Amino acid sequence: MVDVAAIFKAYDVRGVVPDELDESVARATGAAFVEVLDVLAGPGAVVIGYDMRPSSPGLAAAFAEGVTSTGADVINIGLASTDQLYFASGRLQLPGAMFTASHNPAQYNGIKMCRAGASPVGAESGLRDIADLVAKMLIDGLSPVTVPGTARQRDLLTAYADHLNDLVDLSGIRPLKVVVDAGNGMGGHTVPAVFATGPVEILPLYFELDGNFPNHEANPLDPKNLVDLQAKVRETGADLGLAFDGDADRCFVVDEKGDPISPSAITGAVAVRELAKHPGSAVIHNLITSKAVPELITEHGGTPIRARVGHSYIKQQMAETDAVFGGEHSAHYYFRDFWRADTGMLAALHVLAALGEQDKPASELFSVYERYVASGEINSRVEDAAATVAAIEDTYGDREGITVDHLDGLTVDAGQWWFNVRASNTEPLLRLNVEAGDAATMERVRDEVLALITGAPEVSKGTR
Repeated sequence: MVDVAAIFKAYDVRGVVPDELDESVARATGAAFVEVLDVLAGPGAVVIGYDMRPSSPGLAAAFAEGVTSTGADVINIGLASTDQLYFASGRLQLPGAMFTASHNPAQYNGIKMCRAGASPVGAESGLRDIADLVAKMLIDGLSPVTVPGTARQRDLLTAYADHLNDLVDLSGIRPLKVVVDAGNGMGGHTVPAVFATGPVEILPLYFELDGNFPNHEANPLDPKNLVDLQAKVRETGADLGLAFDGDADRCFVVDEKGDPISPSAITGAVAVRELAKHPGSAVIHNLITSKAVPELITEHGGTPIRARVGHSYIKQQMAETDAVFGGEHSAHYYFRDFWRADTGMLAALHVLAALGEQDKPASELFSVYERYVASGEINSRVEDAAATVAAIEDTYGDREGITVDHLDGLTVDAGQWWFNVRASNTEPLLRLNVEAGDAATMERVRDEVLALITGAPEVSKGTR
């Protein structure tokens, strides 16, 4: 997303630069986006989508004004999930901008941007340059061309749904009953299109698009937001439950008992399916996925590649290695067949295909991918993250049988257990993940590390 905070830090011009993302910032960002990505010398147009938040249409319209002020054209796909915007960017080979704050509360908003073919725009690949130019434009003003670009609407929802169904064909599976909690987010827009036909009966929860999120936050990584889904699965005797976040690019799964299936287990299951189609391929997994993931990839003839947490790192390594699939424990799933972009909907189709191609219930089917006991991500507030991490490394680094690496934060691996601690990029938090072969060991290691982080930690589970 555009880092508006970075703009303010670099350019302390009170009264000129607004305190939040607003239409003036969005307009300048549209113009800066065209210049930094050299859109006029390339495709000549930008594709734009937006979610159901009250502020999203206005921000998207202002961004479009900024784009057309440079002479570039706009293709507006309107209401969309983030992966629908990636589809549009890939299918049309255009750079794109998606207005969404994903799983965050209603008052937030942001911009996810990509190059043509859904290639990411990261801090080192244009985002900082865009932020610098936005700040300059907010101070100096935009310089519109004499002949502006044009903007037109294009509906790509059906094409998006058809593409996904071409990649995973559910027509031959057994009938399934599936509860879907859209959380009043964009899943309510995309799920009906993707499942318009076929043997899957959808039982909808909160499909009404409402960026105020009247029922619960659209953040399925927080267990309290799965409660309604779990209850509905048990009440209806459904085969499975799916929950999407606000922009519907992530998908969480619960089994027929209402018990959550770990995103690491989903990563392992989808990796096995993709390796069956593409033997010997590389598969990316981030460093906080379960150890079961690289084990499964290796056992099925693939090459596991460990990556830092974050979509730009995953996508970069997928491009460098031609990996067929990538998964993160935060329930982001990336597919080579989807321009290496993340799509929770395609992951959901894989899950339903795996379930529907055999007769076991979901709890039994996916249990084979759950080999270890994990803590989940634990966040602790700290005054000095670097000093705390150094103290943890001092404690564990010299122990016999311990390996340490710094790919992303600090990872300590003892074979029978491992943990990772890494600092948040935006808050004074350390994020801890622990995994072990049994619950007692996991709890012991977890508590030891938490005691080193802070004597009485303020702890909360949450997303990265």
